[in-house]
Amino acid sequence: MDNSAKHLLQRLVRRIPASMLKSTLDKWERLTAEKRKSLDFTQSKWIITQELVALCEKSELTVKHITELEMIYITENPNQGMWHTFQLVEPEDDAHSVELMQFKEQFKSHLRELQRNVSVKIKKHTDQAVWIRVAWGDGLSSPNHLKATYVVLYLQTPYVFVNALSSKHKPLLLQALTLSTRHQQIKAANLSGQKLTALRDLLMRQYQQVFPTKYPSPLAESDQSISKLRVEKVQAEASANRHRMAGETFGDGMLPALQSAVFKLETKFKDPTNEAMTQRDEPFICSVKFSSSNLLESLRHCASSGIASTPVTPMLSSIPLKGRNYFVITDNVLTA
Repeated sequence: MDNSAKHLLQRLVRRIPASMLKSTLDKWERLTAEKRKSLDFTQSKWIITQELVALCEKSELTVKHITELEMIYITENPNQGMWHTFQLVEPEDDAHSVELMQFKEQFKSHLRELQRNVSVKIKKHTDQAVWIRVAWGDGLSSPNHLKATYVVLYLQTPYVFVNALSSKHKPLLLQALTLSTRHQQIKAANLSGQKLTALRDLLMRQYQQVFPTKYPSPLAESDQSISKLRVEKVQAEASANRHRMAGETFGDGMLPALQSAVFKLETKFKDPTNEAMTQRDEPFICSVKFSSSNLLESLRHCASSGIASTPVTPMLSSIPLKGRNYFVITDNVLTA
């Protein structure tokens, strides 16, 4: 093992939780069962790391083998780092027929034409996702495996998920993806977060949705006198109506754990009691950010409990509808 392989292995072992280290190494299978059994996982992480480096040196493992271990850990634990989404548009006639082997060959070929000294590893996961690991170099230096970019896409779908991509390498990666998937363009999907599974479920509608049987509307006023109605019945009907509207907007069951949404507002200030602000010629500009461990679940609860009014405002209902968490609102028109 050279120094770069040692450094990569040491950093990776420190990154993997101690409770997951043994199972991750078992899936790797680059070390024999006997060598894996020789490791005492009750010891400190520092000692385990030193022993593991020594075993890998005896087995003459290289950077290529260590990157395999990293991919195993990342694919099994994707909800880390910051993931950004892109959408492929304008597919060519044969875009739907692109297969994995064809994609692998063309992606590597296109990327290496654009960038010298680049290391690419592609693996198909059990959920049919294609995982790509790209370590970038340049004309004078070898690929930097300590700062690899990860890409996840599902062939025959337009969505691409990218982690740890620098602005310098962004146009190169996007061009290679566009060409190898037989599309004309690729654009930002305006959706990002730390939980890859949540972004995927939201964009691909892989969560339990509720479809309205009629257009959401406020409860109609009863022609009967309120005094003749039981208060409990009115409250029950109002609660059921709120739950129906919340379900129609955000779906039912478990929701994708989106963590934040940002709205950039650019509109006129309307307040008859504040003439100074109302008469301003310049638009009123501000940003509003919603944050939660599960934003969609929080918004659904606000609507169903009556904290937020129903029908749900288009500003909030646009998050699951458009599958984005960044919006620009100009003159009360929602854009993204």
